[in-house]
Formats: sequence, C-alpha cells, structure tokens
Amino acid sequence: MTSTFQWALIGPGAIAHVFADAVRHLDGCRLHAVCGRDSHRAEQFAQRWSEPGEPALRVTTDPAALLADPEVDGVYIATPHGQHFDYARAALKAGKAVLCEKSLVPTEAMARTLVETAQAQGVFLMEAVWTRFLPVYQEIARWLQQGRIGQLRALQSSFCFPAPYNPDSRLFSPALAGGALLDVGVYNLNATRFVLRHALGEVPELRALEAHGVLAPTGVDARVSASLDFGDGLVAQFVCGIDTFAPNTLQVMGDAGAIVLPETFWQATRAQWLRPSNPAETVDLPFKTNGFEYQIAEAMRCIRAGEIESPGMPHSETLAVLGWIDRIRDKVGARLPFDAPSEAL
Repeated sequence: MTSTFQWALIGPGAIAHVFADAVRHLDGCRLHAVCGRDSHRAEQFAQRWSEPGEPALRVTTDPAALLADPEVDGVYIATPHGQHFDYARAALKAGKAVLCEKSLVPTEAMARTLVETAQAQGVFLMEAVWTRFLPVYQEIARWLQQGRIGQLRALQSSFCFPAPYNPDSRLFSPALAGGALLDVGVYNLNATRFVLRHALGEVPELRALEAHGVLAPTGVDARVSASLDFGDGLVAQFVCGIDTFAPNTLQVMGDAGAIVLPETFWQATRAQWLRPSNPAETVDLPFKTNGFEYQIAEAMRCIRAGEIESPGMPHSETLAVLGWIDRIRDKVGARLPFDAPSEAL
C-alpha cells in the first residue's frame, strides 16, 4: 500500500458521488478507478471526479479487471442491494478490502457467507452504515454512557418518504432487493442497537417482536411498523416506509431525561438533551464535508492497521441487524429478495 490510499468504486450512481466528494476532501486518499455497466455513465463519473494535476480515474466495465489492479487498496460498492453479494465476495477473494453500502446484503445467511470469506482471506469488510460514525452520534454515545437520561425505557424512530411506484426500480423490484426494510429500515435498526449498546453496555436479548406491514404490488415491503421488546419494560418501536411521509426523528427516553434527534436522524448534525423542568441542551456538530468522510476514514484506519472489521461497525452488528430484518420480513409476509446469488462475477 502506498502512502496515498487508492479507492476503486463499483456502481457510479447517486450515492457514489457523495462518496467521491468525501474522498476528495480527505487527506491521504484518492479515487483511483470506477467500474460501471454503462461505459458512458462511468466515463462521465470519471470526468466529474478526476482531479487537476492527478492521473485521470481509470474507467472499466469489467469488475474482474478492476479487482486485478494492484494499485487498488480498497473497493467501495455502491450498486443496488441485489448486486452487493457477488461484487463483495469477488473483491474479498481478490484480496481487496471492501466498504459496501448498506444493507450489506439482503439476508443474514448471505452476510454470514461474506463474513466467513473475509475471515478466511484475512481481508477487511465493513457495511457502510455511515450514521454510526457521525460526530453527533459520538456525542450521544457519551451522553448515554454518562447516564444523562437515567435508565433507558424506550426508543422510537421513523424513516419514511413517498416514492413513486415503479415495479422496475431498485426500491420496488424484488430482483434488485427492494423494500423499505433494506433501504431505510436498516437505519432504524442500527440506531436502535447503537443506543442499546451505549446505554446498557450490550444489546439485550430480543424477547418478543411484533410487526405489521403494507406490501407493494411486487410483494416487497412498502411500509413496516415494528415493536421490539427487550424485557423489563424496554421497548423499541419504529416505522419505515417508501410510500408515506414521516417526521424522521429518533427519540431515546429514560426515567430522568430524553435525547432527541429532531430531523433526519440517520444524517443528524443536531441532538437535544431534555430533562424535566430544565431547558433543553442542544449540540450542533456539522459535517466537515458531507458525513461520509468519517466512515471512510475509519475504514482506511482499519485497513492500514491490518484489521478485518471495524469496532464501530463490526461484522456481528451487520449479522444481528439482518437477522432482525429477516424476522420482520417473515412476520409481514414480504417477498424474499430474488434468487440465490451466483458464486462469482
């Protein structure tokens, strides 16, 4: 590995531009190559993000060629969920570190295969749950560890947006692993586990799970509301959807106070600590660039240290969240995403 960490990117869609912008503003790294099925789109992406005075981004439509490039230090996968498994597994087998968009894959079983591959190869793998690395979440973690809200009693969150129905889109197509749970519910569940771990020191065993869903005509989940019971009166509730609007807040309630992320909790820069008969204490922690920079920096730190997972987003957390998603999907009768993945690209 050279002193400048070189990223390759698979899937030059909208989210890939956010990643490229964050890389541009981080020290010690650059975007080296991009791979896309549409050569014209990949070329446009490369032109947009090639730096003056630097070598132009390498462009290819062949993932195998990208993974064979000895100059690639890490691969960021930004394709639809249904394509993550094949690309991530091929990258790991090629010895390339992987940062893969959430949800890592559609099912826990598929994630377990990738984790086993990463462990067998001794190669870094991380699901790109950028929320966990944001400055405001680090502050929330401190508040919870300090006991500022007393004993944790309940959590509530929402992440919903109304999307036009298109059976062929990544949101509604089973072949592309569509559905609200994999696209946005993954944030509700990650936030739930983040809070539980920092408030209690560990995530308690899930005692009971109730879930209700609305299915799209394609059979994927268009909206899900769920209640997770951890015993001793501790319950986490959430709603996620791609067919409705919600305030998209996170509320963490204790017997001595509460923590509220008042808007778009998954990309929050503001948190409020509320107490009875006291004014709210508000912290504002804006991003340096767009918020992706923190997870990218963490991935590079781990890779350079020879680690195969991040303590901030370990393999066990990816498996646990997908295990919950599997159970909730089964409860609401949503269609299982696509067929079993192929073994190679």
